[in-house]
Amino acid sequence: MAITAGDNLNSVAAPQKQALNTNYLDLSSADNAGWGQQYVPDLMEKEAEVFGNRTISGFLAQVGAEESMTADQVVWSEQGRLHLAYTCSMIDADQGMGGDNPGCEIEILLDMDGQDPGSNHGVRVNDTVIVAGGTGQTFKGLVTQVSGTNIEVAPYDAADSVIADGTNNCTILVYGSEFGKGRSYMTSAGYDTDGTYGTATDSRGANEPKFKTFTNKPIILKDYYEVSGSDASRIGWVEITSEEGASGYLWYLKAEADTRARFNDYLEMSMIEGVKGSGSTDVDLMVGGTNGDPVGTEGLFAAIEDRGNLTSGVTGVNAATDLAEFDAILAEFDKQGAIEENMMFVNRATSLAMDDMLASMNSYGAGGTSYGVFDNSEDMALNLGFSGFRRGSYDFYKSDFRYLNDFATRGGINAVAGASAIRGVVIPAGTSTVYDQQLGKNLKRPFLHVRYRASQTDDRKMKTWVTGSVGAATSALDAMQIHMLSERCLVVQGANNFMLMK
Repeated sequence: MAITAGDNLNSVAAPQKQALNTNYLDLSSADNAGWGQQYVPDLMEKEAEVFGNRTISGFLAQVGAEESMTADQVVWSEQGRLHLAYTCSMIDADQGMGGDNPGCEIEILLDMDGQDPGSNHGVRVNDTVIVAGGTGQTFKGLVTQVSGTNIEVAPYDAADSVIADGTNNCTILVYGSEFGKGRSYMTSAGYDTDGTYGTATDSRGANEPKFKTFTNKPIILKDYYEVSGSDASRIGWVEITSEEGASGYLWYLKAEADTRARFNDYLEMSMIEGVKGSGSTDVDLMVGGTNGDPVGTEGLFAAIEDRGNLTSGVTGVNAATDLAEFDAILAEFDKQGAIEENMMFVNRATSLAMDDMLASMNSYGAGGTSYGVFDNSEDMALNLGFSGFRRGSYDFYKSDFRYLNDFATRGGINAVAGASAIRGVVIPAGTSTVYDQQLGKNLKRPFLHVRYRASQTDDRKMKTWVTGSVGAATSALDAMQIHMLSERCLVVQGANNFMLMK
């Protein structure tokens, strides 16, 4: 019987007691994995966390709340303005509608929120009004006739300079009314042909309060992580730690934790960046199907751009270097709800510009001896930042918005977006009262809150479930799948009190 030795038999005698590749396994060779070298490197098992905390979620938790819903959409109503003011066009500055009565004829175009009221405006005969034109002319008068969107105003003082014909940026404000003794409410025709007032009740009737109804729909977000049964039982040499604090030598724990953290960020990013579909793109086929279901959801930025206020600064893209921009913001807030406390979430460049602006308000700031209200000394660290300030009757609390700074999120988009880059957002603090169509009553809620689908049967705020044959076997799949799902939308109430800084 013949015995044949293998070609790779490790049987060469070594003249010295030394670890050589001829008498020890050399895992650096092509047949091995590079572990048993003669001089083993100093392996650092701990994975280096070079990006710090990589998650950006938490913004909505600071400024809003979460609430469940059971419908396919959320509908809410917001109160309209109390006083009657409209932008108008001067049709006839010399005579009224009849052509033989003193006064001017004005056509109502828009209300102060830019909406077309049509003939449903609230101006009635015998209302006293202020009419102002873009050229600085202003007079006060009495409404003498109303016909649809056209009204006639007779000035109290015949010497008043009446706004010229064709002026389209007139503004009319109702400030009261005046009636003669024993007079009833007037007809919309106003003057009778003989110059006396009519006596019938005003056909326009009493003014009804107006409100605006808004709606948003939830979107379904999904993600999953999968690891095979073999990989789930394999130990690695790298020690990992997830954002949630889990640690170990099983690499799939790291991958699953990263997937979960990324999905949590998606939940927040979708509420910030979401937009509604137009109904005419392939998105409707992919998500809405063929039954015409609406797609998309209105996120924070889209809601502010549609119903809120925008500022691109006064002196440039990063115009937070003086108080001019904030004075313009205050003037706009005065036209809206005038909410005293506001939170600013801004990117790094804008935050530093605000710090420099506030420091320059101090007479000692240029010399570096004092910064704000800090009693700085040579033995203490100098605090060069500000967390807030008060201007006029408004308080602004400043905070860095990680989402706008991180290069892997909006920070990377802003780097190439130019003038359309988002510098920050101003959000009012406190709560607002709105009428909830689902509950049928007025409720106080934060201006910003997330609605998620939930019932006694299924809570879709953040669902997680495991399938596969690893651990508790649920299928024949030789793997573990971790599924994540959420169905939610954002409600931005009183968007007219928000400001988007671009």
